[in-house]
Amino acid sequence: MRSVELFAGAGGLAIGMSNAGFRHAAVIEWDHDACETFRENQRHHMRSVEEWPLFEGDVRNFDYGKLGEVMVVSGGPPCQPFSLGGKHRGYKDNRDMFPEAVRAVRELRPKAFIFENVKGLLRENFAEYFEYVLLQLTYPSFTRRKAETWKEHRARLEKHHTSTRDRTEYSVVFRLLNAADYGVPQRRERVFIVGFRSDLGLQWSFPDGCCSENALLLSQWVNGEYWERHEISKRERPSLTERQGARVERLRCDPQFDFGKAPWRTVRDAISDLPDPERNPSSSVPNHVFNPGARSYPGHTGSPLDEPAKTLKAGDHGVPGGENMLARPDGSVRYFTVREAARLQTLPDDYTFRGAWSEAMRQLGNAVPARLAEAIAKSVARTLIAKEG
Repeated sequence: MRSVELFAGAGGLAIGMSNAGFRHAAVIEWDHDACETFRENQRHHMRSVEEWPLFEGDVRNFDYGKLGEVMVVSGGPPCQPFSLGGKHRGYKDNRDMFPEAVRAVRELRPKAFIFENVKGLLRENFAEYFEYVLLQLTYPSFTRRKAETWKEHRARLEKHHTSTRDRTEYSVVFRLLNAADYGVPQRRERVFIVGFRSDLGLQWSFPDGCCSENALLLSQWVNGEYWERHEISKRERPSLTERQGARVERLRCDPQFDFGKAPWRTVRDAISDLPDPERNPSSSVPNHVFNPGARSYPGHTGSPLDEPAKTLKAGDHGVPGGENMLARPDGSVRYFTVREAARLQTLPDDYTFRGAWSEAMRQLGNAVPARLAEAIAKSVARTLIAKEG
């Protein structure tokens, strides 16, 4: 199954696609440091990326004509224009690459596409533009005319869409997903847009998550399995918060709530087998180096050890440290190491990063968690394979 990865960044979505059985015909990324991360892993024969044809440069200059048939196009168009923590410029921001995502679909005519973006894309002030994006992906060959504004183009698309004469080119759905529900040790909400070529006549829906917060609370505060597994004595356990208390009482009355789901994975689940980088530094774990200077301040207090991490962020001007810190049980804080952040993004331990902590964390803050990407990609792959079979 051949695929093309746009806006590859640190490679989380690309690795998830690869794990789902897709073989990248091209991996396109303009950021030099991110490309150096790919090359570093290719030099060290990291299985997931070793054979990726990497193209460093502006996607707007890429020629898709030389690639041949591609089954799926995937990518995370730069999210800063729509990020809750950014400047909120949306379509006015020259980093908005959705037009290029649409061009890739138009020129390659893949059987399906998978695009990811930030929750901020669903903000009310971006609603009209988001509708426009979805209409373009539904009719990618219905192109914008020269000198036509995006609103004028959207109006023509709406008329085209409401006409009874024309059939859609792609059947498109979107959903806001929480990575924690898919086994990622991080609360990370992202919008996924998935489309299938309409002529294939396929039916598909987003796969359900495998994990739940209720199951985590059950394992911590009802049956205690979580603490026993981590060998945490009762006096070392944190206090139950007021918010959690009411839910725990409901779980005591109905322990079958969310039956069959695994617990959300926590920061402790993700990093407890790593040595403490400050107190027990080790050179045997790649990218696991202590970075001093962490401090908490209002609204930025770090991620508790026994919950999924807060969303790792890249920041508009450098790395926002408050979101990328571990909050220890004793009240102290420290920055996550690059290796710890990679685990929170479910990237493999043999996937390494070059450069300074801030640059590696910027790449990771922009990444798609590999396990979430794999869950969506596997579901898409199963649907396409079933059609071919």
